[in-house]
Amino acid sequence: MRKTIILLGSFFLLIWFTVLDSSAQEKVETAVFAGGCFWCMEADFEKIPGIKEVVSGYIGGTGKNPSYQNYGKTGHIEAVQIYYEPSVISYTELLDIFWINIDPLDKDGQFCDRGHEYSTAVFYQTAEQKQLAAKSKTMLENSGILEDTVLTPIIMAKEFFPAEDYHQNYYKKSFLKYTYYRYRCGRDSRLKELWGEKISGENDGKLIAKYQKPDLRQLEEKLTPLQFDVTQNDATEPPFRNKYWDNKKAGIYVDIVSGEPLFSSVDKYKSGTGWPSFTKPLAEENIVMKEDKSWFSVRTELRSKFGDSHLGHLFNDGPKPDGLRYCINSAALRFVAKNDLAKEGYLDYQDLFQN
Repeated sequence: MRKTIILLGSFFLLIWFTVLDSSAQEKVETAVFAGGCFWCMEADFEKIPGIKEVVSGYIGGTGKNPSYQNYGKTGHIEAVQIYYEPSVISYTELLDIFWINIDPLDKDGQFCDRGHEYSTAVFYQTAEQKQLAAKSKTMLENSGILEDTVLTPIIMAKEFFPAEDYHQNYYKKSFLKYTYYRYRCGRDSRLKELWGEKISGENDGKLIAKYQKPDLRQLEEKLTPLQFDVTQNDATEPPFRNKYWDNKKAGIYVDIVSGEPLFSSVDKYKSGTGWPSFTKPLAEENIVMKEDKSWFSVRTELRSKFGDSHLGHLFNDGPKPDGLRYCINSAALRFVAKNDLAKEGYLDYQDLFQN
């Protein structure tokens, strides 16, 4: 009986610690941004890794429970509430993505949608968010990217009211209508005019949204069936029968989906496995590691941060001193030769190949 009690106690303790550990890993915080049409803001943010959910709604006005019919009269504006994992994506990075998806020079609406209800704002919920938002706005103004003053205000958040079900995930439920509306409204053409190729993928004041993941429809058109299956369905390509396993050219390897830099030929070595193998990443911050329990074993899966592409796995049978082998699918990569780095926007990595 005593052994049974001890075993039961240990079992329930194990469950308790597992629940605690799971909840700690899945910590979720919220951010609220207004950028004109909430259909578009929801679509732009939901493709970002680390974002669990985006809810369209209304904020900033007076009175309770505004509706789509009256929210403008009560002073509310369209906004999105973002639920995100701070362990994967930071609030500063959310701000970077927010700026590049709006026109911060327009105080009277956004694109074809005019009026206060379509204006932009960062709604902070904590003192830290307020500080980070102010810093991000100042850095944008001082960057020289825009030719005028940033007019988007930073406002303390009031109560956020979710919009009607009809408006949630509208870009998915009514894809053709949404695509036509977005095109007709001139949103993308104005964003391209504002930001163009001025955007850098580096963090800390340089806008990271350059590496946003396209939607699945675009990916199906852009990728080969194998590339899609590997990056989106976690498939593995055949060894020795793939594009880069024996590539000896100098250059870098970027995510086929997002273009974010991942590995360099400087760190590539012949592992004998039949897949491209690297001793370390080129940009460690762009690699996300996850536990993979498939195939009756526990492995470390490697994914790209912004593209959320399945890349391959990490093993401990690599060369010294670290003994690591980043085993990557060629189908998840695109090779940029050293002579093309500047032309393709990867000038920062040219110094790797000066000698």
